[in-house]
Parts: sequence; structure tokens; C-alpha cells
Amino acid sequence: MLFKSNKKSNPLNQARWLRFKANRRGFWSLWIFAILFVLSLFAELIANDKPLLVEYNDAWYFPVVETYSETTFGGEFEIEADYTDPYIIELIEDKGYILWPLIRFHYDTINYNISGVLPSAPDSVNWLGTDDKGRDVLARIIYGFRISVLFGFVLTAISTVIGVFVGATQGYYGGWIDLLGQRFIEVWSGMPTLFLLIILSSFVEPNFWWLLGIMVLFSWMSLVGVVRAEFLRCRNFDYVRAAQAMGVDDKRIMLRHMLPNAMVASLTMMPFILSGSVTTLTSLDFLGFGLPVGSPSLGELLAQGKANLQAPWLGISAFVVLSVMLTLLVFIGEAVRDAFDPHHQGR
Repeated sequence: MLFKSNKKSNPLNQARWLRFKANRRGFWSLWIFAILFVLSLFAELIANDKPLLVEYNDAWYFPVVETYSETTFGGEFEIEADYTDPYIIELIEDKGYILWPLIRFHYDTINYNISGVLPSAPDSVNWLGTDDKGRDVLARIIYGFRISVLFGFVLTAISTVIGVFVGATQGYYGGWIDLLGQRFIEVWSGMPTLFLLIILSSFVEPNFWWLLGIMVLFSWMSLVGVVRAEFLRCRNFDYVRAAQAMGVDDKRIMLRHMLPNAMVASLTMMPFILSGSVTTLTSLDFLGFGLPVGSPSLGELLAQGKANLQAPWLGISAFVVLSVMLTLLVFIGEAVRDAFDPHHQGR
């Protein structure tokens, strides 16, 4: 979809789009990943312990987006209605009906109706079983998939902007700016990221934005090298020299004449940076230094699978989801790489 919007007006983008489509594996991976991601954005409508719609006394209620008290449905207390309570369900169904989501569990909903030991095996209620706290595994996977992809998208976008800016500045000006920048990157890239996260976790409770900020500090360097090399190559081209001789300011030259060439390499690497971001978050959650306790996390599900070898559905479910997600991203990255390679001839 990246090249389709301009394919009719720009022959170069049209050729790139055709090369992307020629890679059938990457093309269909893009569609599958996009469908899964869009579905995860509506996780509250797919997996939730609150009904999508309640019809009671000829009135319509939408508990999934609005909070109602028990007294609204004939209860006794002015507290939020617990739709998992059989008493509330009976009150509503006596004078109306309930439309439930496909999965009747939120990621933090505990199923108290389990008679056996926890984690419980998959059944008709919990399709992928429950974890060691009685929470539905499938619901946690859906919400965990969304958090992982959103974290990866935001981290990739911010890291790309910073990396392109630093690489462009070093490559365009060269000299002492480039030399000092390279020495700083060599020192900064040697910092033990995982150890720093472990140390900082003892002072600050990790959350989504805290982890994002820490990871941005170390992930922006992945694009500096390719962007710097492209700017070093382009700054001696005739059209750049001519623009400088005509008095065009450096900012305009970098943005309009040199950055499009560097973006080819950047766009090629972005799917791989995204997959690396997802893997990093999963690893931190697995080690217990990621998202807050109770958050839906694929890494936390893997840790539960490791701690509960008698419940193989935990580890297998997380492994399959991560394998499919990362495989799709790698296939998409390969297709984007082929699309931007003019020497590649798609089958």
C-alpha cells in the first residue's frame, strides 16, 4: 500500500509497486498483517466482559462504551453493574436481552467458574485455556498483540526520524561533525541497554511510555549508518553542487534533493526495525522488566508457559502468535527491499 497511491502519476513508484506485488509472499503477508492489526484495534468489541448491547425495558444501552449502575437494570446498589454476575444477567434477561462479544472475557477478567486447577486446559468457554490466574489466554493474546504492534510502530517511527536526522547531518556536513558524531555513536551503542533497564526498574515502575522513551535512546542508531553513507555519496553530486552554488540553503538541499535518496534505504529497513522492536518488548516482558504487572503481554505469557510446563497451551499459543507476527514482518520487509531494488526482477 506504500506505493499504490502515486503509482499512476509516478512511473518510479509504479515500478516499485509492481515489484512489491510480484513478491506474492510479501504482498499477502502485508494483507494478513494489516487485517490482524485492524482487528486488534477493535479488541474491546471482540473480547470483553461487558456486553456490546443491552435491551432492557424497551431502552438501549451500550455497556462497552458507557458505564451503568446496577439500579439501571433493577439492581439494588449504585455501583457499576458486573455483567459477569448471574444475578445481573438474570435481571436483564427477564425484561430484555444481551448481545455479547465473540469472547466474553476482557484481558484481566478472571473466570471464577473453573472447577479444576489453574492453568485450565482449553474448552468451549476458554478456547485457548486460562493462565495461572484464571484469565482467558485468547483475550490476552488479542490485547497483547495490539500493544506489541503499537509499541513497535511508535518506536520505529520515532527512531527513524531521529536516525535519519542524525545521519543526514553527519553525512551532509562531514568533517568534525561527522567525526564527533561517529565517536559518540560508538560509545553510546556500547551501553548495556538491558542492564540499564534492570537498574532503572528498581527506581521507576515501568509502563508503556517509560519503556518507549528508554528504548528510543538506544534504537535510533540503526538507521544512522545507511543515511549517513547516502548523504556522503550524494553531497558531491553535480546537482547538489549546483544548488549550493545558486545559494539554496542547506535545509532545502537536504530535504528536497538528498533525503528522497536516503529514504529508499530507510524504508527498506523499517519492517525489520519494527520486528526488532516487538522482539525487544517481548524479551523485557519475559524477564519481568517490561510492562506493568497484569498488562496483556506476549512475553509474560511465554514466562507463564516456562513456569507451567504442565500447561503447554500457554507457551504454544504465545510461540505461534510471535512466530506468525515476526514471519509476516520479515516477509513484508523482504518485499519492500525487492521493491526498492531496481535490479530485482520479480517473478
